[in-house]
Amino acid sequence: MRLNRAYIAYCHDIIMAAASFGLALFLRLGDGLAAYPMDQLVMGTVMFTLVAAVVFWSMRMYRGIWRYASLNDLMGITKSASLVILIFLILMFQITRLDDLPRSLPFINWFVLIALLGGPRFLYRLAKDRHFEFTFEKDATEHIPVLLAGADDGAEMFIRAMARHDANYRVVGILSNSPGRVGRNLHGLEIEGTVDEAASIVEKLAASGQAPRRLIVTSDKIDGPKLANLLDIAESHGMTLARLPALTEFKKNMGREVEMHPVDVEDLLGRRQTSLDRHAMQALVHGRRVLITGAGGSIGSELTRQIAELAPAHITLLDNSEYNLFTIDRELAGGWEAIGREAVIGDVRDANRLQEIFARARPELVFHAAALKHVPLVEGNIFEGIATNVMGTVNLADCALAAGTEVLVFISTDKAVNPTNIMGASKRIAESYCQALDLARENDQASRFVTVRFGNVLGSTGSVVELFRDQLAKGGPLSVTHPDMTRYFMTTREAIELVLQASALGSQAKGGTEDAKGGIFVLDMGEPVRIMDLANQMIRLAGMEPGKDIEIEIVGPRPGEKLFEETLYGEENLLPTSCKGIMLAEPRANALDTVRVGIEALSQAVGDGDEKRLLELIQAQVPEYHPPQYGPSVTSAAE
Repeated sequence: MRLNRAYIAYCHDIIMAAASFGLALFLRLGDGLAAYPMDQLVMGTVMFTLVAAVVFWSMRMYRGIWRYASLNDLMGITKSASLVILIFLILMFQITRLDDLPRSLPFINWFVLIALLGGPRFLYRLAKDRHFEFTFEKDATEHIPVLLAGADDGAEMFIRAMARHDANYRVVGILSNSPGRVGRNLHGLEIEGTVDEAASIVEKLAASGQAPRRLIVTSDKIDGPKLANLLDIAESHGMTLARLPALTEFKKNMGREVEMHPVDVEDLLGRRQTSLDRHAMQALVHGRRVLITGAGGSIGSELTRQIAELAPAHITLLDNSEYNLFTIDRELAGGWEAIGREAVIGDVRDANRLQEIFARARPELVFHAAALKHVPLVEGNIFEGIATNVMGTVNLADCALAAGTEVLVFISTDKAVNPTNIMGASKRIAESYCQALDLARENDQASRFVTVRFGNVLGSTGSVVELFRDQLAKGGPLSVTHPDMTRYFMTTREAIELVLQASALGSQAKGGTEDAKGGIFVLDMGEPVRIMDLANQMIRLAGMEPGKDIEIEIVGPRPGEKLFEETLYGEENLLPTSCKGIMLAEPRANALDTVRVGIEALSQAVGDGDEKRLLELIQAQVPEYHPPQYGPSVTSAAE
């Protein structure tokens, strides 16, 4: 059973009140306390404690939260202590005429009581925050009324920031993530209810003449579905929805005007954070030499950042884009200057160049993120797609094998499952090669080849979210390829965290499901998202109405695009792993010699420029590959 912290604080204060009377007498009488009448001491202590118990509760001292004790709380303690002393003196006068009570005792007791009540509160806050900021909350009746969602550090810092500056906002209420703090207050502001009760709270505030005009999300613990619900509530009540920046960023900017950020689509679609084994991830990377291909891309750059946080001995950044490589190298130099690094311009299709890089860098871990991933572009440039996604992966894997690299992690895609496009088919062939290499391992010391498969990454280069943002900036319309199109989404950070977790599972497992050779780690992508719904949400987040302010146009599926993505073949059985959010697909691969023969034939067809032969070979190696067949599509529509 969870203890009510308000009652604990109440009991604490009653004990402090009882102690304050005896301590005050000792400070007044010193050694003379031994001669003080015991019956008077007991009666005074009991009477003082009873009066304090009644006053403390009636003054509603326990609606505040010790974690956020402020000068307003000290003022409340001072008022309560003063009232206790006054009532106590009146009662004791009626009973004893104050004959045995030293005249200076009430003044000493007043100071002692305030110290015993306020001291623990502020010491508790000091232990949490490591500093004090003594500010009073200001009255700002002419400012914009706002409702805060999240009764935690973010809300407390926001309120203090409002008190320090002549801010444009006036907080009229707070919503809590859980019911435990409902009814209490934060710097004198009542916690009205939970986030789930937001609609009724807004109506209650409106009925009292305190209708909020903005809903500000101050907690990063509010997940995507709850944020989506808050967006609906804000829209239906004529409010705008915003959120505070990340708490670390907020703390850095406490001296300046607080700026709200718009709630982004990544926030709405985000899911609860999967519990990760940080020690396993640290053990995988710490002190190792790491090579990252495609290091300047959206996936590769986030991979670089998170790997840098795990303190590798050296990072080699490989990319064929000079600008992307320059950008991530500069970022690494600015934030992780202590880590040895080398930025290398190169192409995974160039086997000789890779051999030079491996000889110089001697990587123990390789993360392969380089790929051509844009479906329509690869569909129109199939030779380039096969050369990069298949031959490039083969070149890299062969170099890793020859150099004795401990682990190569191949980042794949859900488009490799029952592919309807060349990009997906090329990734499936690359998966097969890495699986075959891993299956061919003869002992635990041989190089491991770990494949990780996941879906679309929100906001990555060329993603639908990026497209919609550009179209919104131009005033629309937003182009949706098909009304029923769905996709799996996760944020870049979440995807890379799970990639690292899966890599740790695959590289360090000794027995158990994670040690299955040739298995593919499949990330839990949650529920698929309808692209039409995504378009509607992005329009609403921009403060506009779909179909009225911004149109949604159905443009028809692009070449090679399918309506529904999958993360698993029907023949691939999923096995659980020790990490929630990551599953292992049982091996579904041919023998290494068979796969190599097929890939050599592909390479020959690419070299000859024989498109017909290339398509036949792709079909032979990926029998599930079937380009989609769509009927006539609607030309324009809006929801």
